[in-house]
Formats: sequence, structure tokens, C-alpha cells
Amino acid sequence: MNAIEPITHSPQHATRLRELAAEMAASPYVGLDTEFLRERTYRAQLCLLQISTPTRCECVDPLGDADLALMRPALSAATPIKIMHAARQDLEVLWPLFGAVGPVFDTQVAAGLTGLPAQVGYGELVRRLVGVELDKSHTRTDWSRRPLSAAQLTYAVDDVRYLAPLRDALLEQLDKLGRLAWLEEELLPLIAADNLFVDPAKAWERLKGTTELDEDRQRLTRELAAWRERRASDRNRPRSWILEDAGLRAIVMRVPRDLQALQGLTELEPGFIANSGTDILRVVQEAGMPQSLPPLPGRARPDPVLTECVKKLGLVAKDAALALGLSPEILATRRELEQLARGEREVSLLSGWRRAAVGEALLAAL
Repeated sequence: MNAIEPITHSPQHATRLRELAAEMAASPYVGLDTEFLRERTYRAQLCLLQISTPTRCECVDPLGDADLALMRPALSAATPIKIMHAARQDLEVLWPLFGAVGPVFDTQVAAGLTGLPAQVGYGELVRRLVGVELDKSHTRTDWSRRPLSAAQLTYAVDDVRYLAPLRDALLEQLDKLGRLAWLEEELLPLIAADNLFVDPAKAWERLKGTTELDEDRQRLTRELAAWRERRASDRNRPRSWILEDAGLRAIVMRVPRDLQALQGLTELEPGFIANSGTDILRVVQEAGMPQSLPPLPGRARPDPVLTECVKKLGLVAKDAALALGLSPEILATRRELEQLARGEREVSLLSGWRRAAVGEALLAAL
């Protein structure tokens, strides 16, 4: 299982790729990881695909025009199990090429349920459970550059080499703890399609500080965020390259209705106004903004009653986590506690295994 030259489209690699695809389909599991770039694009560029099976580790080179379609049946079938670490970004990267990849065993998710930190890294997990210290010197490598060195390839395959031993060790621990059902519940959302890409109609949910706005400005926020998301996707450029959050918020607050007003927003670059000003004014118009708008909201003061309630709930969650040997954020995030304190009940800690573990205690505390 040593690192070898990555599989490309070359004739001498064709047999290797067919053998790998066949072995993946016949294996009970495959280890899976990706290397990608996304700094200059909306969609991540897949630069390397690392795969392990019970008998081999391989690097498949998408930039070398390897025929990735050969692996699609195995990656989308119910078997093999796809073992990954912190899988969400990798699944998002793989979606355009393979569709939904699953079922997935996420070693980071499983580790959190054994009592390890919620965001435990792959290297730390390998060190703790396998006793191997990994070389992480290539963490910031530009994986789009070719050729890849032997050291880079070794680093890459190490990211899948130990996934199967990690899964075995974690399953054993979770079985002893009686938490296998918890794991099954936690893994299901990973492959949900709406978690793998952003619906433009819901892009506004990523923005902060929208709930204090009046209804009209909230509507404009939704329309602008959707416009930005579609433009970023169409041009394959990062959202911030299309319109930064500060600029979007300035438009929402000031609601410019003509080019002169738009030019008065110092948060917007002249180039943006020249290229997209007409589109922005159209969005404002189509949002149906009234001529008279309420005053801008002042800085909201924290509600002392809500703050105290969240604090109280946090202590309950902390005590429950301590009793279970879990990190508190595994049980309940601060956002969920705030939602609960505000009277919301459609939160994850009131369903599934979390309801029994902490949800009922939180409701009693309220």
C-alpha cells in the first residue's frame, strides 16, 4: 500500500483504473479523501482523489483527465461503505462529478460521540487510536501544480491509509458505549442533497444581523443574496468577488434607487457599480421597496432575561455532557440554546437521541 504515481488518462494507467474501480465495487469499504482548491472559484476544483481499499491505496488525478466515470457506480452504491474524515466539504466537492456519494462513515463524527473533541483532526485521531504520527508539512500545498512529488503523494495517501483502522476502533468504542444508534442518526444528514449546495433562495440565511431588520429590508436582503449566489455560480467566482457582505448590507440599509445613490455607497467599488449597478437597481425595484421606510435599527441591547436563560440552559447542557463524557457542543450549540430560550421547538436537541440525552432536561429547566 505504498504511494505510487497518480492514475491519469494515459494508456499505461487504464488497466490500473479499471482494476481499482472493480476492487472498489467488490470491497466492503473504501477510504476516500480529496485535495481541492476553491480560493478563486465558486465551485471547488477537484485536484486529487485518494482512495484506499483493503489491499491498496491509490491517487487518481482528475487534472490528468483520468476517467472518473469508472468509479461512479461504486461511489453511489449502497456498498461499499465510504469512510471519510470531516466529510462534508469532500462530499460537496464530489457532488458535481458523482452525485450523492454514500453511505458515509465519518470518523470525525464518530470520534465526537466517543468523547473526543467535536472537531478532532485526522492526524490527531490517527495518533490517538492508531499510534502513528503523520507528517502534515504539505497541508498548504497547491494541489493544482504538476508534477506532484513523492512526498506529496505519500502525504495524500496517508489521508486514506488509516481510515479503515480508525473506523474499526471507533465502532468498537461506540458499541461498548451503546451509541451505535446515535452514530447512525448523525451520519444520515451528511448525504442530504440540500446540505451539499446552496439554494439561492436560502442564501440569505448565511448572512448575520438580518433578523433585526424591518420586513421590507429583509425581503431585499433575500433578493440580493439570491442574485449574488446565482451570479457567483454562473461565473464560477467566490461570492465575495461578486459582492462582499459589507456592500450587500450597505445596499439593504440605504436602499439606493438610482445610479447616483448607488455611487454614494462607499462600501461599493466603482468597478462593481459599472459592471453590476444596473442589475442591483433592478433587484431593488423588483423587491417592491416602498418609498418610505422605517428608521434603521439601532444596535440591539442584549435581552438580560434571554441572556440569563441561555446561560442557565448552557449549564444544564454542560452537566449532561459531563455525565456522558461528551464535549458540550456535541449535545447542543449556543445557537440551539438561544432558539430554545426564545421559544422555538424545531431544534435538533429536541429530537432523536439528543432529546433523551439533554432535551428533556433543558425543557424542564425552562
